[in-house]
Amino acid sequence: MSFGEQPAYLRVAGDLRRKIVDGSLPPHTRLPSQARIREEYGVSDTVALEARKVLMAEGLVEGRSGSGTYVRERPEPRRIARSGYRPDSGSTPFRQEQADIAARGTWESRSEQGEASAEIAERLAVRPGDRVMRTRYLYRDAGEPMMLSTSWEPLALTGRTPVMLPEEGPLGGMGVVERMAAIDVVVDNVTEEVGARPGLAEELLALGGVPGHAVLVIQRTFYASGRPVETADVVVPADRYRVAYHLSVK
Repeated sequence: MSFGEQPAYLRVAGDLRRKIVDGSLPPHTRLPSQARIREEYGVSDTVALEARKVLMAEGLVEGRSGSGTYVRERPEPRRIARSGYRPDSGSTPFRQEQADIAARGTWESRSEQGEASAEIAERLAVRPGDRVMRTRYLYRDAGEPMMLSTSWEPLALTGRTPVMLPEEGPLGGMGVVERMAAIDVVVDNVTEEVGARPGLAEELLALGGVPGHAVLVIQRTFYASGRPVETADVVVPADRYRVAYHLSVK
C-alpha cells in the first residue's frame, strides 16, 4: 500500500461516516447490515466488520442487543469554562468553572482517608504511603452526569484542622484557596495539564458514556510557596464537552 492510500475498511468507514454526518443516515437509523455493506462496497465480510468496528469505536453507532447497530444521537458539545481564581466570587470551584451557566450544577461527594500512591505522592511532594484525604465527586448539569473529579490533600497539612474534610465543617464546599487560607496556608499558584485517553469502564458508567469513548483528563495542582497542597484529576466525556480557558493577561 503506497503512502496516502487507505485500507479498504477505512474507506468504507469514511463513506458511512460522511453519510452519518451529513444526515443521510440520521440518528436512530439502523446501519446497513454486514451483508449489505459487503455487497454495496464490493468488499469482504472482514472488511465490512472492521468498518463497523471503526464507527463503533468513534461513538457514531451503537449496538442494540438482538436488534442490530444504530446511528447514535450526536450531542452538540457544550463548554466547561475554566478560569483563573476569582476571590470575590464566594462560590465553590465548580460554580466558578461553570460561571457561564446559570448555576444549574449539583454534585455528590465522598471523602475517605488513604495512602498516597507513588504517582500521587510525587504530585504532592510527599512519600508513597503517606496519609492523604481523597475526595471523589460526581458533577451534574441539569441532572445529567457531566464530570468526575478525584482530589487528594496531604493529611500532614490538613489533618486535625477544621478543613480536613473538603465538603464538611465551617468551610465545607468552598474552594481550595479559601480552605487553605483558614489554616494560614496562602495558595499562590495553580497548574493544569490537559490530556486525553480512553475512559475507564467505571468512569464511563458513571458519566453515561459508551465503552471505548475518550475522556479529557485535567490534572490540577494547587501550590503554596512551591509546596503542593492539593492535586486532582478532573475527567470529562470528550464527545459531549469542550474545555474552554479564560485566563487573565495581568
